[in-house]
Amino acid sequence: MNDWRSGYMRMTVEGPQSTWSSLLYWGLCPLSFLYGLVMRVRSNLYRAGLKSSYHASVPVISVGNMVVGGTGKTPMVDYLVRYISRFGVRCAVVSRGYGGTYRQDVARVDTSDGAVSLTAVEYGDEPCLLARRNPGVPVYVARKRALGVQAAERDGAQLILLDDGFQHLGVQRDLDVVLLDSRRPFGNGRLLPAGRLREPLSALQRADLVILTRSGPETANPLHYDVPVIRSAHQTEKRLTTLNGEVAPETEYRGKRCLAFAGIARPDEFFQSLQAFGFSGVDEISLADHQEYSQDVLKRLHGACNNYDLLITTEKDAVKLSAEDFPKPCYQVGVEMIFDDFSPLAT
Repeated sequence: MNDWRSGYMRMTVEGPQSTWSSLLYWGLCPLSFLYGLVMRVRSNLYRAGLKSSYHASVPVISVGNMVVGGTGKTPMVDYLVRYISRFGVRCAVVSRGYGGTYRQDVARVDTSDGAVSLTAVEYGDEPCLLARRNPGVPVYVARKRALGVQAAERDGAQLILLDDGFQHLGVQRDLDVVLLDSRRPFGNGRLLPAGRLREPLSALQRADLVILTRSGPETANPLHYDVPVIRSAHQTEKRLTTLNGEVAPETEYRGKRCLAFAGIARPDEFFQSLQAFGFSGVDEISLADHQEYSQDVLKRLHGACNNYDLLITTEKDAVKLSAEDFPKPCYQVGVEMIFDDFSPLAT
């Protein structure tokens, strides 16, 4: 199953590389055509005013992307929350709460009681990660994003950030920020399910600002539209913390054998970043993006960690876990955004 999934994901990024992937690719192309048709009709209905779009009483900034998979939306929202809060602006985050089991129309994420694992199951890992990193900033989950925006307005928000909001046309926004992976910005160039695009490329004309993630100064601009572009990179934080949030001294992990596991879109980048912490060796377990940590998954990790001194995972995974889940110490490491020139967004 994992081989099939990884083969499919590779095809959506690089295009067909074998007879099997070619058959799959061309078999899915008619579905991609239908998907694109639906997305164009939907966009035109909003543009013509035949589908309603809520206009908030306060500024709304959307952070989104064009493809499925990780481009760094959550670290970007986290960066903006911290940046905006420095100016004394009361901001709020509205998210769909992907993977959450909540049934309310709108729910406000609250991790203050320490029930982080339960909260992440209910409301999704990304909203809970944002809430934990920014305890003074309200985070709302709502499958109809307009209801979340209205709740934030009622609670006194002066600015609202839409997490993964580019395709959510039911809320009008004052600034549309779109993140693209500089290495494969559009995957194989096809729409879902034959590719990774969530919308036709022409939708990029709605963007006010594009951020090229995982890039350097020499990264070429892949756009043919007159849109401001900022280059950015993801940087692993230079410290480890326990699952309870306590900073770990180097003596607890340097020179020790580590088992790393991650349920994120690009686990290979996380694993590579661990070289900076001075472990004597690192072995890896890749899990599905937004992995649910069931008893079976925890049992698998328990069985794998016998020959290691400690475990390490991502912040996104850590919001679904507790120290009591493991027989050995488990640490987490975060990610932050760095920019070559932040001024186009700051202004």
